[in-house]
Amino acid sequence: MSNFNSNRGSVKGGNGFMAKVGIFVLLGAGLLWLFNTFTGQNLSLEDAIENVTKSSQNHPNNKGAPSGPGEPAEVSEVPDAVLPTTNLGKVVKHTYYALSYVEKHEQPEWVAYELTRENLYPNAKRKDNFRPDPRVSKGSASKRDYRGSGYDRGHLVPAGDMTFSAKAMSETFYLSNMSPQVRNFNGGIWRELEESVRYWTKKWGRLYVVTGPVLTEGIREKIGGNSVSVPDQYYKVLLDLDEPEIKAIGFLFPNEVSVDPLKAYAVPIDEIERLTGLDFFSNIINDPELEAKLESGYNIRQWSFSKRAYEQRVEKWNKR
Repeated sequence: MSNFNSNRGSVKGGNGFMAKVGIFVLLGAGLLWLFNTFTGQNLSLEDAIENVTKSSQNHPNNKGAPSGPGEPAEVSEVPDAVLPTTNLGKVVKHTYYALSYVEKHEQPEWVAYELTRENLYPNAKRKDNFRPDPRVSKGSASKRDYRGSGYDRGHLVPAGDMTFSAKAMSETFYLSNMSPQVRNFNGGIWRELEESVRYWTKKWGRLYVVTGPVLTEGIREKIGGNSVSVPDQYYKVLLDLDEPEIKAIGFLFPNEVSVDPLKAYAVPIDEIERLTGLDFFSNIINDPELEAKLESGYNIRQWSFSKRAYEQRVEKWNKR
């Protein structure tokens, strides 16, 4: 991200602190597992470790501590200008993106970041290190919430948008960046849109991206011990503020498999703002008249869609 700098200072005594945390986690997890074994509760050792890790992350003396082995404390340089308003949540900033976390639904109402051409070239391998978010003050969702639910842990900030560094990639696997999605929606039309956004970014150089579930209505059900909400709809809004062709567009999808073309889900950004109660780009567009024009409609001819990607989705991705 060209404007997102990562100026992180050192943490005094970091290695000793991490060693103590590691010992605490292992001892605590072992005792918890033994207790549950003798009392007949069905708790795996992996679950016990995750419980104790989450507890230590939320301890008041551990705020700002490293979020994983060998991972330095994060210092975010996400500009406030790229952030939407909040309606239901509390803003949490990571190094390369920000989100508004809603405790009631255990997921964000939005994630926001700047995507640039320079940062779309792979430099890090995907490791799938899903974990709770240490920056969510009351604790985020956990992996256990999704087990056996029938839903995918659907990325809101795609891992594919953050391949420029291991740090950037790792941050996308916080459970605060996940939302329960129907499997072949996540791997189907949602995937096609994510790949299209990267194509458009390579073509034009930069996009501002805001993505989220619709949490103001249409909650299908709750899953897991943390009662994670399953939304009926998801949105993505895109803004290209660079000349010569300033433009914006919104997309609104039902949480289900689709055989319709991607462009069939394009909507004015105003429609998504009315639905969510959010204001997406008022901080970054300084001209109210331009903002009103960009958000009230869209020109679908300004956004190219791949027939090959659509056919691949319908013939392969939707059937996995």
